[in-house]
Parts: sequence; C-alpha cells; structure tokens
Amino acid sequence: MITVTAQARATAGFTGDANPYGGGDPYADYRTADFPFTQHADLADRRLGAAVIAANDEFFAQRENLLLPGRAEFDPEHFGHKGKIMDGWETRRRRGASAEHPWPAAEDHDWALIRLGAPGVIRGIVVDTAHFRGNYPQAVSVEGTSVPGSPSPEELLSGDVKWTTLVPRTQVGGHAANGFEVRAEQRFTHLRLNQHPDGGIARLRVHGEIVPDPRWLAALGTFDVAALENGGRVEDASDLFYSPAANTIQPGRSRKMDDGWETRRRRDRGNDWIRYRLAEQAEIRALEIDTAYLKGNSAGWASVSVRDGEDGDWVEILARTRLQPDTNHRFVLPRPAVGTHARVDIYPDGGISRLRLFGSLTVEGASRLASRHQELGG
Repeated sequence: MITVTAQARATAGFTGDANPYGGGDPYADYRTADFPFTQHADLADRRLGAAVIAANDEFFAQRENLLLPGRAEFDPEHFGHKGKIMDGWETRRRRGASAEHPWPAAEDHDWALIRLGAPGVIRGIVVDTAHFRGNYPQAVSVEGTSVPGSPSPEELLSGDVKWTTLVPRTQVGGHAANGFEVRAEQRFTHLRLNQHPDGGIARLRVHGEIVPDPRWLAALGTFDVAALENGGRVEDASDLFYSPAANTIQPGRSRKMDDGWETRRRRDRGNDWIRYRLAEQAEIRALEIDTAYLKGNSAGWASVSVRDGEDGDWVEILARTRLQPDTNHRFVLPRPAVGTHARVDIYPDGGISRLRLFGSLTVEGASRLASRHQELGG
C-alpha cells in the first residue's frame, strides 16, 4: 500500500474514558464541540449512496451502523448472544501472541472501508464514540484515496492503490465527538477508517465539498444544477429552526416532514429564503418546487431568482406563485436563465421539501468545472 500524508488538525482534544452510564439521559455527559467544517455536506451520507463496504472485524456491532442518519441510540438493557448490543461498529478485544506477550502489538488495528456517496474535497471528519465509554479505541486514523469506477474491497486493499493520510494516528476520547480538520486539496472517493488497537465507533461523518465528474454531467446533458450530488450547495438561509436548508437539494423526494426545510412561524411582515451556489455556471430551463409531506405548514407562495457571479444582480425567473400543500409544482421557463447562484423566497414562512433547477452547464461553466476536477486529481 502506497501512503502519503496530508495536513490534519484535531479541533477538540477529547481523550480518556467517559464516566460509566449512571442512568437518565445518556447524552447528559456527552463531550462535543463546535466544528466549523460541519457547514459542509456529509460526503458519507447514505442518501448520497455512501456505504461501508468492508471491515476486518464486526463481532459486537455491524459496520453499517457507522453511516446511519441521526445520533446513536443507547439502550442499557439491550443484550444479545455476543454481549451488549451497541449502535455503532464494534470489534472484539485484541490479544497478544502469547502469555508472555498478552498485549496487542503497536501496529495492531481494525479497519473499515467507506465508499463516499459523493466524491469531493474533505474539509473535516468527525469520529463519534457516543456511548462507547470504556470500549472505544485508544486512537484512530483515517486515510483517503481516489479510485474511479466501483472498485471492490480487494482492489482497494491491493498494493497498487495510493492512500493519503488525512488524520494521523491520534488519541481520542470515549463518549465524545472527536473532530479533525482536514487540509488536503484533493478529490477523494473512498476512506479507510482505522481504530487502534480495537474498540467501537458510533458514527463517522465526512464533511466537504462535492466535486462531480464533469464527463458524467456532460453525458447527462440536462440535469439538476442545484442538486447536492451534482455539486450544488446551500450558502445561507434565513431560518434553520426545524430542519437544515440543505435538505431541499438532497436526492429523491422527501419521505417525511422533517426531510425538507421548515421555518419557525413568523410574527412580522418579512419572508424566509435560501441561497444556493449551483454546480457551475448553468443555463436553467425548468424548475420544480416540491412541498411533499408539508401539509399544514407548507409555504404559501414562492419565487425563484438567479444571479451570474458573486456580484451579479438577482433576476427573478419565477414570479411569486401560489403553492399547494404536499404537491410537486413544475414550471417551464419562457426563456433560459444563466446563473451561478439561485435563491428561493417563500412567503411568509413555512417550508418546501425540494427545489430542482433543470438545465445544463454553459461552455464557460463546463470548462471551469473540468479544470478544477483535473487540479484535484480527478
């Protein structure tokens, strides 16, 4: 295995055991911090197609738990034939080679291979050991690689693959969100999460900027230029009280109310909004505003505007239009609109579940995306 090292920095230095669970709220003594990089999308989100494709050991708890949405749950009475059932990935205890040397060797470790749902530049990683109070790993490390197509675990573990160390071997704490800022201007498709020498990890979150394959987008022709999986992202929003604005550009239709964006009830004469950065400069020809599962709380009206460049003027492409609850609204624009950013305004408050902007990249936008993809090693 070929390995190179990138810069990484632990943003919160939690180490050591947490106190044994003493009853009540299991998160009351959970250790966490504010990680600025979590504003970026989770590249390991299952909704984007991420998966834990292999692990060397998962004796106590399955590897797939690492990428489950939401925080880990804890049931103190939940035991099975192998012991305590944990909501995470947990391996058996490692042993040494003999009675004279019963301790694991310094290089002994367990590993899991993760396929990112959307390849991109990683800005930060959270290794969450929630509820693993005395059975967490002593240290963790994370490596990344970029391999096209759909490589098998055997191919990824072959000696021909170049791995970059994103998080060097670093001590972590139990029952804590261990955050690491990553500084590697490269596009990654897969990660290898290592725990030294053994133990359990509840969740893995990989925050970064999605960098799509420009050849794929060119082959599609017309696609959703705001979609998260195609490189779109939320830059800002007026209100995030009930749910993230980034839900509006997730794949697929919303399946429940909190899978969209909903604001608190306004008591003034203003309105709520979300601002997006598109995959690149694009020519938009049609759009959808979906209010699926928002029935008594959908937005009353909505408008959509675009601008070209950071300093461009906002141009309204959909005038303020009445929305119906739990309905997908489709609009064909009378003429194409060119832009790099978009904004949806809802009146006066409420929510939408999805915004789709269908179009194709301009020649200039396609060229810039191809250049960035190449610079990042794609």
